[in-house]
Amino acid sequence: MMDPSSSSAAVPAAAPAVGDGGGGGGGGPAVAVSSAVAMASRRFQHLLDRSTPHVGRRWLAFAGVAAAYALRVWFAGGYYIVTYALGIYILNLLIAFLSPQVDPEVAEVLGEGGAALPTRASDEFRPFVRRLPEFKFWYSIVKAFCIAFVLTFFITMKRQILHMIKYRYVPFSFGKQRYNGKRVASADDLTLPKD
Repeated sequence: MMDPSSSSAAVPAAAPAVGDGGGGGGGGPAVAVSSAVAMASRRFQHLLDRSTPHVGRRWLAFAGVAAAYALRVWFAGGYYIVTYALGIYILNLLIAFLSPQVDPEVAEVLGEGGAALPTRASDEFRPFVRRLPEFKFWYSIVKAFCIAFVLTFFITMKRQILHMIKYRYVPFSFGKQRYNGKRVASADDLTLPKD
């Protein structure tokens, strides 16, 4: 009877290389950091893969992230530029999410036939395929809110915005002086400079 530890399938552990401190990495701190990042990346990808079928839970988690960002902006009373950029990015994602993968007008111009609706029973049914799938839309929007949340700790334009408000350099029309057209110069307004 053979001992299981002496089978050919068992691979002996490698001896630590000289100068690596016995860690078994063989490359010092750079390799250790690289392997830690790779392991964290694999774990994060595993969590993303496991969350794919749970659509409701994913969007509920997004609502929590969005609420945390909204509360941060509300209580901090600023970060307009970060929120503005976030809004533009969300609008871009929403347009990509609602757009078809193949634009029928462009496909028609290029002569590819386009994605037309079936007119006969023998025509092939083609479902609506989004340019940005739901999971990628969710992942991108959550990532955007997380990045914006972190940026609220660093990016502020409070001084510039207060300067704009002080000198009425605001994009809104209320609070600004209104002019009623050209003022006609009269003879009383014309004075000659004194020498």
